[in-house]
Amino acid sequence: MVTILVAGGGIGGLAAALSIARHGNRATVLERRSTFSELGAGIQLGPNAFHALDLLGVGEEVRERAVHIDELRFMDGTTGKRVASMPLSGAYRARFGNPYAVVHRGDLYQALLDACRGEPAVTLTSDASVVSYEQDAEGVAAPVTAVTDTGRRFTGAALIGADGIRSAVRAQLVGDGAPRVSGHTIYRSVIPMERVPEELRWNTVTLWAGPKWHFVHYPIGSGRFLNLAATRDDGAQNVVTGRPAERDHVLTAFPELSRTARQLLELGTDWKEWVLCDRDPVERWTDGRVALLGDAAHPMLQYAAQGACMALEDAVLVGRLLAGAAEETGDTAARLEKYNAERYERTARAQRVARAMGEELYHPADAAATARNTMLSSLTPDDLYDKVRWLHGARVGAPADGSLQGTGGHR
Repeated sequence: MVTILVAGGGIGGLAAALSIARHGNRATVLERRSTFSELGAGIQLGPNAFHALDLLGVGEEVRERAVHIDELRFMDGTTGKRVASMPLSGAYRARFGNPYAVVHRGDLYQALLDACRGEPAVTLTSDASVVSYEQDAEGVAAPVTAVTDTGRRFTGAALIGADGIRSAVRAQLVGDGAPRVSGHTIYRSVIPMERVPEELRWNTVTLWAGPKWHFVHYPIGSGRFLNLAATRDDGAQNVVTGRPAERDHVLTAFPELSRTARQLLELGTDWKEWVLCDRDPVERWTDGRVALLGDAAHPMLQYAAQGACMALEDAVLVGRLLAGAAEETGDTAARLEKYNAERYERTARAQRVARAMGEELYHPADAAATARNTMLSSLTPDDLYDKVRWLHGARVGAPADGSLQGTGGHR
């Protein structure tokens, strides 16, 4: 048994710690904040995420807190017409072995946090912002040291950088600078379901697509709340994270919305805004006994609804591959290189697909939007299942197959 350090106590970091502990090692999580908590609203979980959560031992807890969605629905946001839909019960569950569900981000986080707190081999350390790492090339018993902003030093057999899109571990390991600013601004609001007219309380993830914008909504909190997320391709160049946004500003940003979509958007209150960022895929996530995970390794735009899903998959695999790791340098480093090699192609593809979905599905105008509607409306449910097979049907550690040419989840 060895101790593995995990920089970052978000969803990916807690999942990694849980996986490490349940594969026979100890995990020390170093979280920069003073408390272990998760901000945000709704999050979508495909069958691949539930497969990972089951392997982590928290699948049932998350299922109990999630809303099991009946359908992914794609609408023309300007005309209000339904373009395509993918049923998510029956044949979908039979094919992919798990549900498609939506959950409040805090509910997913709490399930992982509770499991970590109940796991003796996991140590949770707050107020520990990792800013750099050191490692001994000679391979001593505790060869990696994580250094915090206050000078505290933690040692272990390996370090997993799960410290998000602006990862300090990545900055040292990859050195590729700041994330790419997408130019897309997203506005989010969560409202009580009781405020939503009964005829609009759909058990669906519904996306309304328009020229350089789209609007998504779905129930969360066991159906007690409606999550609203409206995105505008407005050319934003500066990073914004959770800044309050005036309601009138949000409403005027989407003047082309059709009647029903406008009715739902107008229900939103206490809006907050973010400017979306991602990074280009990079092949190398490891440096000796240090490796990246989740958004630190492969941050992606929300448009494929797979960011958290990919982090959960990473966590399952890295814990499994470190099982029985010796303390010698070469063995641990080789295991992390294998993790990197097994995860790179899948996550890079998800990053690229997420970008393409925003450009080719969600934001086209005029003739391009008409062509998109024609293409999507021609697809049967089986066609849609075939297109998301590589994403939703994959199992951790198994090779992905199939292709995605324009459909998937959306967040």
